[in-house]
Amino acid sequence: MIHYSEALESVLQHTRNYGVEQIPLKKAVGRILAEEIKADRDFPPYNRATKDGITLNYSAFENGRKAFEITGVLAAGTAASVLKDQQSCMEIMTGAVVPYDADTVVMYEHLELEKGIATLKSLPVKGQNIHPRGSDTKKGDVILEANTRITPAVVGVLASVGVAQVPVKKLPRVAVISTGNELVDVDKIPQAHQIRRSNTYSLHAALLREGIEPMMLHLQDDKDIIRQNLDYVVDEMDVVLLSGGVSKGKFDFIPVVLEEIGIEKGFHGVRQRPGKPFWYGSHPKKDTLVFSFPGNPVSTYANYHLYFKPWLQKSMGVAPLKQTVMIDQDIRNSTPLTLFMQVSLNWEDAHLKAVLVNTNGSGDLVSLAKSDGLIQLEPKAESYSRGDIVPFYPIKDLTYDT
Repeated sequence: MIHYSEALESVLQHTRNYGVEQIPLKKAVGRILAEEIKADRDFPPYNRATKDGITLNYSAFENGRKAFEITGVLAAGTAASVLKDQQSCMEIMTGAVVPYDADTVVMYEHLELEKGIATLKSLPVKGQNIHPRGSDTKKGDVILEANTRITPAVVGVLASVGVAQVPVKKLPRVAVISTGNELVDVDKIPQAHQIRRSNTYSLHAALLREGIEPMMLHLQDDKDIIRQNLDYVVDEMDVVLLSGGVSKGKFDFIPVVLEEIGIEKGFHGVRQRPGKPFWYGSHPKKDTLVFSFPGNPVSTYANYHLYFKPWLQKSMGVAPLKQTVMIDQDIRNSTPLTLFMQVSLNWEDAHLKAVLVNTNGSGDLVSLAKSDGLIQLEPKAESYSRGDIVPFYPIKDLTYDT
């Protein structure tokens, strides 16, 4: 049995590159850019008015002029124009193109308008209220680096440079498989000795957030059926996520079957809680990776975030963000295991603090819905003290979950 850090390093040594694909911009949120994106023009592409008012040439004011004849109105979307002369001005709306020979915009609030004449009520500053051409980005500048995660803001940037088809990292084909005779589907009424399947649905939902639509299967505890289905899935998929059948029970056939179909074991068992019986391996010829998680809901969900998600991020070229939090109570880990404990997060005195979530063990699925993430506690003789900083692994997307 190996330490968590050894197990993670073993998993991360098997990252993959699945190539590049083009997808529509509207479907790109959450994906990873495969190429750098350059500006196709200056931004803004013209001197842009940032206020409603008039636009004029500042030299006329320097020469003593304070009243200007209004010769036209410029709306956003109107083509570039010129002033009639330096003694005149034009009304201009926010977002409109400033005339070639104008260099200042004065807000309506600083003007008096009467009979087609605009009179200044305050002293303007040359260049005020104008967003100069190219002040954000010059044509040809790199505006988005490769390996950038596409957020809604990034979508806006891509749209502004005309990227209708986005080059993104291709995602792996993933199968999510549960095993166990005691499991029935969510639309069934379980008998006294049965429970509804939940792990595969949790994994399915987590994968959807990564842009992956997985294949879902459930297998009964029959060694031949498991072998036949896994052999097929390993041929078709890049990654297999299994839940259940991986411990030491008489009906835990998964480790034996995986080795029978050619999956080479990387490790089986990690000195951690939850998720100690975790089995990991790969097929040397088919290049398929297998993450076989224990069947308890918390174990499955924790190991997904502790192992599969960092593997996926590294495969996509994204560096996992190392996060820490301050614990809000004394906690003792007198076991020989690395403990991953469920916590909720709270802001207090300008600090993000982690509070333990009450849980009834690794089968307590309800506790996951109350948790923001996991803290990592290594074995040690003395207690962790309130205020200590410890590693934190989010299991809830705080951008979307409330």
